[in-house]
Amino acid sequence: MKKIKILFFCLIPLLIIYIGYLYLKTVNIAVLNPKGEIALKEKNLILFALTLSLFVLVPVFVMLIAFSIKYNEKNTKAKYSPNFDHSRIFESIWWGIPTILIIILSIVTWQSSHSLDPYKAINSPKPTLNIQVVSMDWKWLFIYPDSEIASVNDLTIPINTPVNLEITSDAPMNQLWIPQLAGQIMSMPGMVTHLNLIGNETGTFRGMSSNISGQGFSGMTFNAHVVSDVNYQNWINSARKSPNVLNKKGYQALNVDSEYVPATYYSYASPDLFGYIYNKYMSPSNGNINTGMGN
Repeated sequence: MKKIKILFFCLIPLLIIYIGYLYLKTVNIAVLNPKGEIALKEKNLILFALTLSLFVLVPVFVMLIAFSIKYNEKNTKAKYSPNFDHSRIFESIWWGIPTILIIILSIVTWQSSHSLDPYKAINSPKPTLNIQVVSMDWKWLFIYPDSEIASVNDLTIPINTPVNLEITSDAPMNQLWIPQLAGQIMSMPGMVTHLNLIGNETGTFRGMSSNISGQGFSGMTFNAHVVSDVNYQNWINSARKSPNVLNKKGYQALNVDSEYVPATYYSYASPDLFGYIYNKYMSPSNGNINTGMGN
């Protein structure tokens, strides 16, 4: 009866893990439901680290329960060893196993840090699509320099096409994150960061700011659409019909504090706009520099 009781308590951690697994299968957690190559690699890395940690957590909780039963004051049959203070076998186990796990994690971390470098271009037979991104208060501006169009709070990319996001900020430091497509990267005034990603399934995925940036932070979200090549071209043609123009004057009108901004499209975006935005933080004149961009 006692052995059955001990076995029952030892199985509790495994039961909790199994219940957690069943729960995760019923909910849509973005980072565990990847729709792109980079996000899939990040998911596998998370699961690997989690599995590795179980080699420590499960034995620890099993021993916690077993020791609390075996060395309980009511257990009169427990062996009393007041002079026991050393065991090479036990110390080898509780120092050796964590050391091995840390070495494995270190190797994996080193390799993944290089393979998942957000600046690293994605190998693909398709040419890379370059998109310029500006975080503002409190919205996201996406400029498509090759097509000379732009959108606010709407990112549309073709399927199976590598995308290079060139990111800056015209507001406080922020952070771009599309969990189902890639990791997160900072956007900073006067600096340009890069995030390479690819969408391998069509659909609409949630993009957001993951860095608290003031009053309108909660509404600083956008839709990231992964569409077919045909639908992407149709989206480009549709945006070109918009009456909105994003030259210097149009940008100044857009660059005001606003919350929960709906998706907006611009039929024309000045090719010098992105350079104007980040360069104005590099000059004491606060943007009054000659960028070549007209009004």
